[in-house]
Amino acid sequence: MKPTRRFVLFLEKLFPYRFIAAKMTRFPILKQITNQMLFKQTNLTVLPKDSVVEITLNKAIKPPENVVLPSIVVEHFIRKTTYRFIMKFCICREANHCKNHPIEYGCLFLGEAARGISREFGREATIEEALDYVQKCRKEGLIHLIGRDKIDETWLGVGSDGRLLTICNCCSCCCLWKILADVDPQIRSKVKRMPGVEVMVTEKCIGCGTCIELCFVNAIELQDGQAVVTEECKGCGRCVDSCPQKAIRMTFSDDQFIQKTIERIESSVDVE
Repeated sequence: MKPTRRFVLFLEKLFPYRFIAAKMTRFPILKQITNQMLFKQTNLTVLPKDSVVEITLNKAIKPPENVVLPSIVVEHFIRKTTYRFIMKFCICREANHCKNHPIEYGCLFLGEAARGISREFGREATIEEALDYVQKCRKEGLIHLIGRDKIDETWLGVGSDGRLLTICNCCSCCCLWKILADVDPQIRSKVKRMPGVEVMVTEKCIGCGTCIELCFVNAIELQDGQAVVTEECKGCGRCVDSCPQKAIRMTFSDDQFIQKTIERIESSVDVE
């Protein structure tokens, strides 16, 4: 049975308790149950903003017109898939009554399983419409998370055969995945940064704490008056974009980062 809008409203009432639920996964029994129900096949990659990417390939930097940007991963799957579905609301922002970003900018779902999503939630899109949509999301400052998401397969009722590709358009204030700071490390590892991404703090840092407030996974700490990026960083790039001192840099040390990201996603999702 397909979920209804009333069911969505019920889920949204549970949203304020997500951090409590996340902390409960630290208990082995509850972790096993939660992982089996909501995270078992999850394999998501965070794509940093194009605007903050500095491509460093351990050789001469390519001319700007030849720089390959993370959004190409999204465009690749939009063109490759057989079906595209644009949600007319973001369940996270709607549940959190977001005041900073449009609630109507919901997920983009790709693949044959997306045909099973209720038309009450959104609409089918052409390649051009989907490309235009994700560009609007990026201009709004939203970050793409892309891959297989067991939570979406479950609440949308489309089955668990790996034929649904999720492209979340996430904000730092409402995103469900802010729970990553609280969940068991095994579950946390299912959301990854792009291959080769590196985020580093330079000597320009004055320890203002802006980046710490923005980090949705609590991956930045203040040590001896300077920000330090920990291994928990997912490479979204918000800190790079928002640092008042321009003291944080993002680079890629792997010139195959686009292809490796595509291969990672295709290893768990079939969109054809």
